[in-house]
Amino acid sequence: MKPTLQLTLSLAALATTASADLTTTIDPSSNRGTWEGWGTSLAWWAAAFGSRDDLADAFFTTKTTTLSGTSVPGLGLNIVRYNAGASSTTSYNGSSMAVSPKMIPSRQIEGYWTNWASASPSSSSWNWNADSAQRNMLWKARDRGANIFELFSNSPMWWMLNNHNPAGSDDGSSDNLQSWNYNQHAVYMATVAKYAADNWGFKFRSVNPFNEPTATWWNGKTGTQEGCHFEVKTQASVIGYLRSELNTRGLSGTIISASDESYYDQAVSTFNGLGATALGQVARINVHGYQYADGKRDTLYGLASGKGKKLWQSEYGEGDATGQRLASNLLLDMRWLRPTAWVYWQAVDGDGWGLVTGDNGAKSISGVTQKYFVLAQFARHIKPGMRILDGGSDYAVAAYDSANRKLVIVAVNWGSAQYLNFELGKFKTGGVDGAVVKRWTTQIGSGARYVAASDTKISGTKFWSKFEKNAVQTFEVEGVVL
Repeated sequence: MKPTLQLTLSLAALATTASADLTTTIDPSSNRGTWEGWGTSLAWWAAAFGSRDDLADAFFTTKTTTLSGTSVPGLGLNIVRYNAGASSTTSYNGSSMAVSPKMIPSRQIEGYWTNWASASPSSSSWNWNADSAQRNMLWKARDRGANIFELFSNSPMWWMLNNHNPAGSDDGSSDNLQSWNYNQHAVYMATVAKYAADNWGFKFRSVNPFNEPTATWWNGKTGTQEGCHFEVKTQASVIGYLRSELNTRGLSGTIISASDESYYDQAVSTFNGLGATALGQVARINVHGYQYADGKRDTLYGLASGKGKKLWQSEYGEGDATGQRLASNLLLDMRWLRPTAWVYWQAVDGDGWGLVTGDNGAKSISGVTQKYFVLAQFARHIKPGMRILDGGSDYAVAAYDSANRKLVIVAVNWGSAQYLNFELGKFKTGGVDGAVVKRWTTQIGSGARYVAASDTKISGTKFWSKFEKNAVQTFEVEGVVL
């Protein structure tokens, strides 16, 4: 695949880090949006570990917590994406859910609307006791300070589907939602949102009825998790129904986000194909980061911003426990995609995918990855309400806290050990000459894990720090005026 603009520039930036003493200039006149926060999707890991206070503390507070004998700094995530399940073991009128032979049991999430007999949430067709563990972790997150909640769907309920299989259609590339159930899927999502507002102690800020909808790997014969293909025109229809159903339930202030495509390029195509009516009903564009270092991040940003829509990196994950790919792709997102929120997929998982290594089936955890500490460098310091600034390079991101006159910079050195310089001369006040700049370090791969130091000082209009190869450092500069 031909490299896109931002990938080419990123590779060039990596090459230049081999020279000593790089300098990046932070631009105080820039404004890349007000940061909304960092988050995680619940789904599988929360359905397995919904009773674990230690995990809730690690992910949703900033206090120190012990996990598997390791002391960890809490990430302070404030965004929670809750998955409305698609599965149920109950039969109705001779029909039952079909299960893929390769389905991983821990990836089946119980749904609330168990059959089509009644749309009334107070009827026996609805089981509000389902999915108690995931819901319990949602409450734990809320009680610890999480304040942005999104409801999303991996698949409509099984009985709404052509083959009754929530892992996907028989070929993976055709719509599985029955045409006469387009509105029923919207009813399901809107009813869960309304029930949460009335009974769960918070409101979902947004509802997304899809997950990677144009992907062709949602196959009922081979699928290992819930998923459903939607053609773009089908998405447009469901979006219209969902807006109507939310409004009918008094949730006109609950926004619709879409479409959570797997790749940036898919998101661009879907954006261009939804049509004016459906696009007008979508208040925020969600995209996943599974195109990694490739894809038209900048094009998607231009489309979203051109229509006045917010943009989230709503799901990211990979199997690299070292944190190298997370840091690299997160920096690409911040520079080219310009999201106002960034959400990790499964906070607990195996094979390098989790921030914490765990087995959702066995309900056991076995360690904390280096990736966890790499994310801590960003999530603990770039906080909701900060203004994201142009960091001046592909290896740095900056954010400004106007209330506390504090500048945060997170940078990564990919090359040989060297000093990185940070020029603040464009600020009205770039801190006080001689003042200490607090810093924290994590070594990608192995080594330092969020180690604090106070040995860096401002000299004139800049400061600098020695970076080992593949080191991430975060700096907090006090007394900064734009």
